[in-house]
Amino acid sequence: MNQDHLTWHTHRLAKAERIQMSGQKPFVLWLTGLSGSGKSTLADALEWRLYAMGLRTYLLDGDNVRHGLSKDLGFTDADRVENIRRIGETAKLMVDAGLIVITAFISPFRADRQMVREMLEPGEFVELYMDVPLEICEQRDPKGLYKKARTGQIKHFTGIDSPYEAPLAPELIATAELSVSEEVDRIVGYLVQHGKIQIGEQRKVLSAV
Repeated sequence: MNQDHLTWHTHRLAKAERIQMSGQKPFVLWLTGLSGSGKSTLADALEWRLYAMGLRTYLLDGDNVRHGLSKDLGFTDADRVENIRRIGETAKLMVDAGLIVITAFISPFRADRQMVREMLEPGEFVELYMDVPLEICEQRDPKGLYKKARTGQIKHFTGIDSPYEAPLAPELIATAELSVSEEVDRIVGYLVQHGKIQIGEQRKVLSAV
């Protein structure tokens, strides 16, 4: 159907009411970096910490999304762009619902990450760059993907035969120097300092990491 025939329907219950009901500021924390840089591990630990603080979150993970929402896509440049577009639109809907959304995707192209930033309102997109060198990621190789890419079994693999464009000015940078728990502490500190979350929202004391 031609988009000209579609009309946006404005509903009575809007984003402002959902935010008020949730009692938190919604935003997207976008983790980007090479395969093996620790995105999924850090995202999982961070979500558990925020849950322990009584915050409402949802984690979108690269492999998991490709089992459903993007299962029809491959790994060509065009398919990667479409994958990130779908994730961006999904994350935007979740923010509209009042959630804190954590995403863990290689998302190799700067233009795609900027596209998602522009989908959201100012301040609702926080980019976290997993600044872990290729050699360390390849040494880790938790899924054996680099080995397959080096032998030609996997094509269009980021860092090997497909480029990765590192963020130029991310809000946060994580490295391989700190433990996961230390990185979570640092990220939470940033989110508190910049008014994304409030310490007063903590309702439980859990060993989150």
